[in-house]
Amino acid sequence: MTNLGCLFFAVTLASSGLVAGQSPQTTQPSQPAAAQVLTLKDAEALALKNHPQVLSAQYQALATNEVVREELSAYYPTVYGSVTGSVADHQTRIGAGYLTDSRLFNRFGAGITLHQLITDSGRTPNLVASSRLQAKAADQNMEATRYDVLLAVNQAFFEVLRAQALLKVAQQTVNERQVVADQVTALVNNKLKSNLDQSFAEVNLAQAKLLLITAQNNIGKSLAQLNRALGSDTQQAYTVQEEALPAAPPTAADPLVTQAMTNRPELIALGFDQQAAYKFQKAERDLSFPTVEGMGVAGVIPEIAQLTLPHVIPDHYEAAAININIPVFNGHLFAARRTEALMKAKAADQDLRNEQERISRDVRDAWADSTTAYQQIGVSDQLVNQAKLALALAQGRYNLGLSSIVELNQAQLAETQAEIQDVNSKYDYQIQNAALQYQVGLLR
Repeated sequence: MTNLGCLFFAVTLASSGLVAGQSPQTTQPSQPAAAQVLTLKDAEALALKNHPQVLSAQYQALATNEVVREELSAYYPTVYGSVTGSVADHQTRIGAGYLTDSRLFNRFGAGITLHQLITDSGRTPNLVASSRLQAKAADQNMEATRYDVLLAVNQAFFEVLRAQALLKVAQQTVNERQVVADQVTALVNNKLKSNLDQSFAEVNLAQAKLLLITAQNNIGKSLAQLNRALGSDTQQAYTVQEEALPAAPPTAADPLVTQAMTNRPELIALGFDQQAAYKFQKAERDLSFPTVEGMGVAGVIPEIAQLTLPHVIPDHYEAAAININIPVFNGHLFAARRTEALMKAKAADQDLRNEQERISRDVRDAWADSTTAYQQIGVSDQLVNQAKLALALAQGRYNLGLSSIVELNQAQLAETQAEIQDVNSKYDYQIQNAALQYQVGLLR
């Protein structure tokens, strides 16, 4: 065999790994030494513990629960103490101002006053019921916030996995195209191929290197998004672990819509808001009814103050009274408040209906997207297999001189695109499945 033939045979053997479907060794993406291993469950737990949106929603729920105690306070007596002293000119009288005892004299005393609501014709019970329903709505809004954070974590987590997988594809592409470029260069140096072939091979290699740079950049961006989803104050490096591919989505969307109407915390919260609005409307109606209050006072006047008081005033006092307030006319204020509350309650009806319709649409959209993404996985696998076979055949034809470098480059490009599509279809489905679980109310 001539030297030229040996060289051609050696080059052919060097590329035979591609023909057999064996890719060259690729460099794995290096991880920082301090990178923390992170599973999806770990990521969700971190986000629920640290994310400011979750913490804010928890505080909002706690604040709303305190409103219940505020409304319940009307059932209990109000007691306050008073200490009063005055100095006045002897035998003087008040000539203008409020209607009160007009006689002025030096005095000093201490006592307590007690107010107790006896009945306000049902207003306080309705206010308490309304505040309790609002507290339940706040708890559900907190759950809805947790759902939003969990969805963001799932999306960011799978985007990191996608970026890492695409980086491996890019590195493998650079390695494979480097092999081809070296092969073509050897053939050109031995006058077996033209410089045009070498130019095409170098262009193809440069495109692969650009793909690699983009993939490396996406790794940093996806990690930044993951840290944001976790509620981290600093940029922490993570090594994320692969998750098993979820099962196929259900064959129909209607059962999922039914589940969503029961599970979605936003709907439950709006239901409580609706009930609270009608309870508050009843409380505003009760403003037009009588209110009965009891009051008691007691106190003492020290002996030193007795020296300056008229002798008819004793050194202590006690009294009790019942006061009944009956609204007669206040410029239609209570009627306006009652109507305002009723209109807000009716608006709450429509808000609930609107949310039900929106969620029904979103569930159907998420089901369709997840179904499509799942179907694309099988097709993408077939596409990769066919693209690898086409590349192997194109490589063999080129080595035998039966085709041009253009055909080989097109086969390489098709394989790279197929592998990228295969990666995207896998993680698209995982992201769409998480979105579907979110829409149904099963993302825990």
